[in-house]
Amino acid sequence: MRKARARRTSSIRRIVRLIVLVGLGVAIGFIGYQLIVLARVARLRSENPASTSLIDARAEETRSRGQAPRRTQVWLPLDRISANLQRAVLAGEDTNFLTHNGFDYQAIQKSWDEAQRAAAKEAKTEGDSESDWLPYLPDFKRGASTITQQLAKNLYLSMDKTFIRKGQEAIISIFLERLLTKRRILEIYLNVIEWGDSIYGAEAAAQHYFRKSAASLSASEAAFLSAVIPNPRTVFNPKVNPRRVARRQRIILRGIPYVRLP
Repeated sequence: MRKARARRTSSIRRIVRLIVLVGLGVAIGFIGYQLIVLARVARLRSENPASTSLIDARAEETRSRGQAPRRTQVWLPLDRISANLQRAVLAGEDTNFLTHNGFDYQAIQKSWDEAQRAAAKEAKTEGDSESDWLPYLPDFKRGASTITQQLAKNLYLSMDKTFIRKGQEAIISIFLERLLTKRRILEIYLNVIEWGDSIYGAEAAAQHYFRKSAASLSASEAAFLSAVIPNPRTVFNPKVNPRRVARRQRIILRGIPYVRLP
């Protein structure tokens, strides 16, 4: 009886020890992975990313169809990217980018309300009842990822919508905010995001859509480019849904004057 009890106690101890060791191994692996990611993010302070997770994923999709991947991308420093485009992207994607500094919220709220009513009326007239053309404005209860979160996902993560991926996105976003300036985050974002099939970055987008440099974009052209960012290949593809893009463009255009840059 005592021997049986001793064997059971010994077995329980081994199981507990195994669980502790497994947990410890997972924790060490997790911390080690985060340290590697932290080092990669730190390098972005002085190095431009050679590629991104999104660019690599698109290339793999192209190869799976038996085609050769294409990539049009020209890196520009932030001071050579039109201030109109910088403001348009902030107005359309992340009004809180400067952490509530540098915005006339009352003015931008008024312009948003007026533009929203006008665009909604136009959409109803045209028989388009979908609301996906609305800009991603968190302050106006749109609930979207910030520019930093989008950059974290594009640089290092898959497109899978899982809790693990979202958690990792949050961690990388913290690293980006801690290690990089707002200007550097915006510069990388504007140079790596997708603006169409095989089109990455502001310069490639400006050349593709307007045959001009990103440094020379007007406010209207900048608002157009900002309007297609959420999904340039389908939902906001200007060739597929030109009216939807135009409505979103007009709303963003009204918000541009009220955005200050980092």
